[in-house]
Amino acid sequence: MDVSTFYALFAATCFTLVGLWWNVVQGHADWMRLPPLRRIVGGIYLSFLLPALMGLFAQVGGSEAPGLWRASFVVLAVVGCVSTLRLLARGRRDDASGLLSPAMGAAAGIYVLIAVVGAAPGVAGAIGLSGLQAEALLLILLVMLGHGLVWRFMAGVGRSADTGDRSPAHD
Repeated sequence: MDVSTFYALFAATCFTLVGLWWNVVQGHADWMRLPPLRRIVGGIYLSFLLPALMGLFAQVGGSEAPGLWRASFVVLAVVGCVSTLRLLARGRRDDASGLLSPAMGAAAGIYVLIAVVGAAPGVAGAIGLSGLQAEALLLILLVMLGHGLVWRFMAGVGRSADTGDRSPAHD
């Protein structure tokens, strides 16, 4: 598959996931009332929004304007990493995201890799890929983790909020 076709489909899919996530959130107003749950909901939102934006910048920049996609990937990856690390730190304090911590830690690591490849796309050549191809693989992993976060949240912490039991022990 052509890389620009991939990014077109990828961005559209991620924006669809953003819309689906907000549709789910609308049915759970209680998630937005509790600050720890609201932060998790926002973190999941970013796990779909930031890759969608990166996909758009990859399409606009592509091989014709590599500086555009590279700079946008670095900036958006830094935003994602900082947001994820803040969410992890706050989650440890209010004990709301214990079940989600491993996936969120992995997401922070992937954001770091995305920033590194964006800053130095030549490193992807070590495994026989272009910078945009390596970024595509990292974004796929990031969205997979986003799906995992949704599942863990909805089966654990989010479900606990629905039942009135605020412990994250439900799985």
